[in-house]
Amino acid sequence: MSTIDQSGTLNLGGRSVRRLGYGAMQLAGPGVFGPPKDHGAALAVLREAVASGVNHIDTSDFYGPHVTNQIIREALHPYRDDLVIVTKIGARRGADGSWIPAFSREELTEAVHDNLRNLGLDVLDVVNLRIMFDVHGPAEGSIEAPLTVLSDLQRQGLVRHVGLSNATSKQIAEGRGITEIVCVQNQYNLAHRADDALIDDLARDGVAYVPFFPLGGFSPLQSSTLSDVAARLEATPMQVALAWLLRRAENILLIPGTSSLGHLRENLDAAGLALPDEALKQLDGVAGSAA
Repeated sequence: MSTIDQSGTLNLGGRSVRRLGYGAMQLAGPGVFGPPKDHGAALAVLREAVASGVNHIDTSDFYGPHVTNQIIREALHPYRDDLVIVTKIGARRGADGSWIPAFSREELTEAVHDNLRNLGLDVLDVVNLRIMFDVHGPAEGSIEAPLTVLSDLQRQGLVRHVGLSNATSKQIAEGRGITEIVCVQNQYNLAHRADDALIDDLARDGVAYVPFFPLGGFSPLQSSTLSDVAARLEATPMQVALAWLLRRAENILLIPGTSSLGHLRENLDAAGLALPDEALKQLDGVAGSAA
């Protein structure tokens, strides 16, 4: 058994994926805008990820924009049969790199076709609707109109499955009244645990939860407890943070991102890291101490 196999598997849109995947956001330039500093390194990271057993890649055509999807296509097309590529729509980028809501029928339809073209696909495995009532976090508001557009594109055969990103519990309930929601992608990590109850609710319904910024995102996790546990286990703090997420709930799928081969290997090795009960108890308290 390879290390990544120890992460286990989960059903995502009717297909089995390993619970430790890869997020492509960091393959774009600074601020997720423009081309990468090292194009060759970006290709190498993707190819090694898949060669190591990753079969779930998260991306979006508004990363770059267009950059990460074009790199994925260059690195991996034609794709392995077991590879599930999940993308998202609902935003666009301004000329200054800003993140702008893109919820109209025309914008959503164009986004699906952009993803298809740049990834070199005839149909998208899973498309998450990124909810943009607040760029920085979930905010209430009806998603009926944009999700109806996405479900129409699903009926046309351009999208197999639908998910939600940056969503509240109320929006998830609304969405499930319109179409099947196969995954929810929100911010969650060892220190940011606002979705604890939501994760457990989704687990009972067999819906995948995909935490973005699992390692803290643009502000990496900082915790003396995390560092102490990592030192005892002879692991890195980021490996411990990923291992904790794998233990947190069986419906969690991880998509840590990196543009570095060394960090990719470090992240994948987290699948084989066993956390003793005492360490889990200490880590569970990190969110409370951070608050």
